[in-house]
Amino acid sequence: MSAFIKALLFVVVAEMGDKTQLLAMAFASKYKAKDVMLGVFIATIFNHAIAVGVGNYLSSVIPMEYVKIAAAISFIFFGLWTIRGDEIDDEDEKKTKFGPVITVAIAFFIAEMGDKTQLMTVAIAAQFKQPIWVLTGTTVGMLVADGIGILGGSWLAKHVPEKYIKWGAALVFMIFGIITLIDVLPYRYLSAIYIIPFCVVLSILVYIVGFRNKNSDEDKKDMDNSEM
Repeated sequence: MSAFIKALLFVVVAEMGDKTQLLAMAFASKYKAKDVMLGVFIATIFNHAIAVGVGNYLSSVIPMEYVKIAAAISFIFFGLWTIRGDEIDDEDEKKTKFGPVITVAIAFFIAEMGDKTQLMTVAIAAQFKQPIWVLTGTTVGMLVADGIGILGGSWLAKHVPEKYIKWGAALVFMIFGIITLIDVLPYRYLSAIYIIPFCVVLSILVYIVGFRNKNSDEDKKDMDNSEM
């Protein structure tokens, strides 16, 4: 039982203010809280099971640099996706019922790879040799900490205009992606010759996904209204 308590408390403390908690807040402003919570739960179970069981072996097989690069790219992708937004009718919503859950689960699983909470899970599991209690404790700890973020995101969705939430959430995703790239890429790639083209391409993508699509949607609505 002491393994459960220690795992729970350590993960809650480590997760407070961590990127995955902020990701929970960002996702909660885009999806339903229950979908985000389920996605976090699924990701945590799988991720921390790996940490308890074969975390050390996995990190020796797959270089952590590649994992972090994949995480960075996914964060930027989610940022662009958030800017674009989703429009689905009732029939489409039934077809994509588990879309948000899978999206959140994948994002959290990638984000947790190599994160301090995963590494902490490995250390606690090695200390106590009680994998079930450690896995349960770290999972509950993640749900408690990220639940706080989800509640914060849900509150924002009710009190802040949607466009501000959308751009704010997108900014969170892309900032995490850029920070991760800076952290993992070799120093030679952090020169102006690489940074400037990256910023130009990202700016173009933001313009195309955000402003240009918005104008196209408005033109389409105007045409529909004129036909009516």
